[in-house]
Amino acid sequence: REIRALVRQVVDRAALEDFVELLEDDHGYRLYRAVSATKERLSEAEAAPFVFQAGRIDIQTLVRRADFEAWIAPELAAIEGALDRALDEAGRPEVDRVFLTGGSAFVPAVRRLFLERFGPERIEGGGEFESIATGLATLGGEAFGDAPLAA
Repeated sequence: REIRALVRQVVDRAALEDFVELLEDDHGYRLYRAVSATKERLSEAEAAPFVFQAGRIDIQTLVRRADFEAWIAPELAAIEGALDRALDEAGRPEVDRVFLTGGSAFVPAVRRLFLERFGPERIEGGGEFESIATGLATLGGEAFGDAPLAA
């Protein structure tokens, strides 16, 4: 309701109306999938199309990897800060292997951060998506034992 009230006051009324449509017509998941597809393509290419069409919303543009990396710079800095804190808390041990996991393992800027820090000979990959599920299942098993899940 408050966002809809802003439509009368904004400079780019159409853009805010599109945002209201996105929220009211529940296009969020479709937007998430469009963003994810572009991010995946940027892992392989220097530029990738972003295409999102839902209702009257129609966005088609080219996204450059350099722009994407600029957008995620605060997150990259946070990852680097978390890494420094973890190493400090562990007493700066010698690191033999670094296993990159999850979708972020495919983001070139994230990989570059770890490659520069540890060198390519210490970086491991594989099962980037499955390893997260396996780890969560292992933690769940440790926390709850072998008891079946309640319905």
